[in-house]
Amino acid sequence: MSNLKSRLLLIAAMIVASIVALFPRSVVEQSTRSDGVLVQDTVRRFPLKRGLDLQGGMHLLLEVDQSQQQVADLADAVDRALKVVRTRIDEFGVSEPVVQKDGDNRIMVELPGIDDRARAEDVVKKAAFLRFQITDETQSLERVIPRLDGIVKDKGLVAAAVATTAAGDTAATGGLGGLLQSADTTNRADTAGTAVDGPFRRNVSPGQMPGQYVVSAVDYPLMRSLLAHPDIQSALPPGKDVRWGTDSIMLGTQSYHTLYVLDARAIIDGTYLTDAKPNQDPIEGAKVDFVFNNEGGSRFRKETARHIGDNMAIVLDDRVMSAPVIQSAIGTRGQITMGGRDLQAAQDLALVLRAGALPVPLKVVESRTIGASLGADAIRQGLFSGALGIALVIVIMLVYYRFSGFLAVCGLAFYVLVTLAILALFDATLTLPGLAGFVLSIGMAVDANFLIFERIREELDAGRTIRLAIDEGFDHAWSAIVDTHVTTALTAAILYQFGTGPVRGFAVALLAGLFASLISAIFVVRTLFLLWLSKNKTAQSLSI
Repeated sequence: MSNLKSRLLLIAAMIVASIVALFPRSVVEQSTRSDGVLVQDTVRRFPLKRGLDLQGGMHLLLEVDQSQQQVADLADAVDRALKVVRTRIDEFGVSEPVVQKDGDNRIMVELPGIDDRARAEDVVKKAAFLRFQITDETQSLERVIPRLDGIVKDKGLVAAAVATTAAGDTAATGGLGGLLQSADTTNRADTAGTAVDGPFRRNVSPGQMPGQYVVSAVDYPLMRSLLAHPDIQSALPPGKDVRWGTDSIMLGTQSYHTLYVLDARAIIDGTYLTDAKPNQDPIEGAKVDFVFNNEGGSRFRKETARHIGDNMAIVLDDRVMSAPVIQSAIGTRGQITMGGRDLQAAQDLALVLRAGALPVPLKVVESRTIGASLGADAIRQGLFSGALGIALVIVIMLVYYRFSGFLAVCGLAFYVLVTLAILALFDATLTLPGLAGFVLSIGMAVDANFLIFERIREELDAGRTIRLAIDEGFDHAWSAIVDTHVTTALTAAILYQFGTGPVRGFAVALLAGLFASLISAIFVVRTLFLLWLSKNKTAQSLSI
């Protein structure tokens, strides 16, 4: 009797633990308001999460971009990039993302509930290489401008730059009409036959601080193409970096892009960052506050103390975010102003800085948006098929095995509860293949009962007492039950190890169901038989 009480207490404990695991819980979720700002809300929801195929979202396939240079150890580079992308996505605010390798040089990213394609692509492929450099105060660019214009004239670079830019992104930088206008005036200047009247002298003007220059929005596409040319790059001032800024300046009615000349030696880079958080300032607008570690803080303080009064450019992915004046020595903390962009941009920048820079450049080779309507249909069909399967199993067990079938149905209820609790405990995502695996495991759950009940029938037909027949039935069916469950579990484990997204979802649900069905058939149903025998010690027959 004490053994029976221990069994009942253990079953009760598992039921209570399963209910607790499935109880709705408060979680903090990120969502985008109508004005585009990312906010955090505390909501209560069922702990099982829905996958991409059930609630819709984004599917991205990333590939290592080797167009600029070949990657020596591609496998290692992809592994390191995978860790960075996963860290970024974990902070992106997605309920249950999937980030995993796809082949040798690709990374698959699934973002359930996300529909902003441009923002998702920007976060996962952003290089996030941060450097702090002092702006040039020696006017080195102005001294080489005649030489640059001479190269443009001798090589005929204006026509090539016009063709290249016109085929590229002129629509995003003023349109083809503005580009042709710039090229036309530049060509007329070049026909004078002197380098002092070329595109750099005409279009690049000193800005508002040392090392800063401005280029009109009309001339920007042409000048960007010229500055990217290898011959121009080789003629730029040695020991200096020339970088475009992310900000723009309005002078009258004309918009100008900023260009910066910086000391090539960075006083510090982003490898020393330990934290970065978005913030909102009523005067400066959106910004990112960052923190260096002790080593980085010591170095930053020493370097900024040497450059008090100078402008320090904050360079992210070779673009100057801002170039504030160093008022005093800066220690472990600093900030990056977003130049008029919103708080969401600051939030995205903060999370990519926290995750670190990508070891190799990535490009998006596939991008799909999956609608939520497909998910709603899949949920309805999955729930219907699951409910129909359970109903048919219950009817068959009750009709064919009668009272023993009722005990098996009680075990099946325990199985459903424990399976869902296991999925919730391991923070699993319920996908459409996962629903299929769950329905399949229902059949596995009653299969063990079939083996046990048929064995009990054989023992009763052989003249065994009811208690002995039950004991023999469970003992002799044990090996067959273990064999079927182990072989199926091995198959599910292989699918999980080598499969991707949907296949893994199927494997997880099937493994959880197999574990729960084994406990249900071997332990729970047998305990129910023992409980019945304790109440009917003189029973002469068994309804089976």
